[in-house]
Amino acid sequence: MEPWLNISIFGITMLVMLVGLVGLVIPIFPGIVVIWLAALGYGLLVGFNTVGIVFFVIITVLMLVGVTIDNVLMGVGARQGGASWLSIGLGLLAGIVGTLLLPPIGGLIAAPLAVFLVEYLRMGDWAKVIEAVRGLAKGWGLSFLVRFGIGLLMFVLWGFWVWLR
Repeated sequence: MEPWLNISIFGITMLVMLVGLVGLVIPIFPGIVVIWLAALGYGLLVGFNTVGIVFFVIITVLMLVGVTIDNVLMGVGARQGGASWLSIGLGLLAGIVGTLLLPPIGGLIAAPLAVFLVEYLRMGDWAKVIEAVRGLAKGWGLSFLVRFGIGLLMFVLWGFWVWLR
């Protein structure tokens, strides 16, 4: 492969991965998936040798963990705050629908609102309702930190892949 093409592929891949990493700050931007797609594109363009396959498999596993951890940690946080499984499930559903109907902030509003309403109807105790929503928010904050760490690790692993190729 021509050196200029190799440098171009490296530069574009790195730029897309950095966009994915920075995009993790935006709650609905699929930064983890963007980083994974950049790694896939890189592998398809330069070829998957044994080292590339190993690194890509690890990056893929991290991507799968990263896209599911959000919901898991938000649910765990809400549950620790006293929310019922019903309100957690409806909050998740409301978050998805809200994101689709009113991007980019619809899901951020709909999920806690759904948990709030379901818990208020279920318990009628404002203090417990607020605690459940606070738990959801804490879980979301923790999930952001975990997703950002996973995205950064994916980026570093890709760097080792490039270096060892």
